[in-house]
Amino acid sequence: MRISVTVITLNEERNIARCIDSVLSFADEIIVMDAGSTDNTVELCKERGVTVVFQPWLGYGAQKNKVNALATSEMILSLDADEAVTEALKKSLLEIKQQGKLGYYSMNRLTNYCGQWIYFSGWNPDIKLRLFPKETQWSDDIVHEEIILPEGHEVIQLVGNLSHYSYYSREEHLARANAYSILTAKKYHQQGRSCSFYTPWTAYIGRFVKMYILKKGFLDGINGWHIARISAKSNHFKYSELRRLNKESRSNE
Repeated sequence: MRISVTVITLNEERNIARCIDSVLSFADEIIVMDAGSTDNTVELCKERGVTVVFQPWLGYGAQKNKVNALATSEMILSLDADEAVTEALKKSLLEIKQQGKLGYYSMNRLTNYCGQWIYFSGWNPDIKLRLFPKETQWSDDIVHEEIILPEGHEVIQLVGNLSHYSYYSREEHLARANAYSILTAKKYHQQGRSCSFYTPWTAYIGRFVKMYILKKGFLDGINGWHIARISAKSNHFKYSELRRLNKESRSNE
């Protein structure tokens, strides 16, 4: 059985070499779909013999479906540029490949935040379905896309982690969290969801309590505090943005 590795990129020079190097030993082909990087992302890919295809940004789900359609193997391992396959996970993937077991496989993603591995805060375990047959599709959501799992199919979790090098600074975390909040608010608005005046604040408090106390973020030290704080702040922003969009929509009616 053959495995194609697919990655979508935009200005990922900090991460892409590590991602590609982690799969070179078992991938039958590696395809990177780049949305117009202005840094060294493309050059780093080409140095490693990777196929690079340019595609203007379509949205997360659509972009991943586009690159997966180019794969020639029976199975696809879909990675984000800031992820890398660990040795334990590589061993599991090699076993699946050698046995020729087509199917749907998930793996745990362990996140590195500002140089520290995060074991609590609601970030671990973080199970992701990433190995699947070529014909599989991602949902076309503008954010938080998911694999569309055919009814009746079992998902098997592999041994080993994906290493996720998420944020190099707290400022980067806040900026990206707010960007996702805007996209999620747009998604909720399109779905016809609404919220009250109090929702942003209850969302803030609820997120902080869940991550820092219930999910034991305090055991991740000072970074656990900042993860909970920034996540709560972006949750407040998400629902504030949803209220703004709903108000704007009503005023245009």
